[in-house]
Amino acid sequence: MATTTDYTKMMKDMMGAMPMDTTAFTDMFKTQAALTEKMSKVALEAAEKSTEVSTKWTKATLAKAGELSTAKDDPADYTKAMTDFASASAETAAEHVAAFAEIAKKVQMDTVELLMAAGKDMQEETAAAVKKATDTATKATKAATAK
Repeated sequence: MATTTDYTKMMKDMMGAMPMDTTAFTDMFKTQAALTEKMSKVALEAAEKSTEVSTKWTKATLAKAGELSTAKDDPADYTKAMTDFASASAETAAEHVAAFAEIAKKVQMDTVELLMAAGKDMQEETAAAVKKATDTATKATKAATAK
């Protein structure tokens, strides 16, 4: 009767013959997780600030709309109220758009800073991994040629 080949044992033997250091993968995962955490913090902070600006803008607009909707004695007062509302709205819009621009600018600067730091960290980790692999290969070569 034919016997089946034990591929599990064969794979274990093959992987055991080629030892592998997984610290580079672990370090890479940790670096990526830390970067993701920092980027999430930047995004959430920007969302929070944007919500605050939007809320403030809405409250200001509603307050001015309340003034606009009050009954007037003279028809000319309606025109004045509408003109005042339009100019106040334009002024408020300019202030709040500038606030949104500041938030976007901060997010951009924080993102660039994080990515540059992450690139530097990854470069250092890669250099360390290559050096370790080179040292290991050199030792293995010396050991193999010494026999």
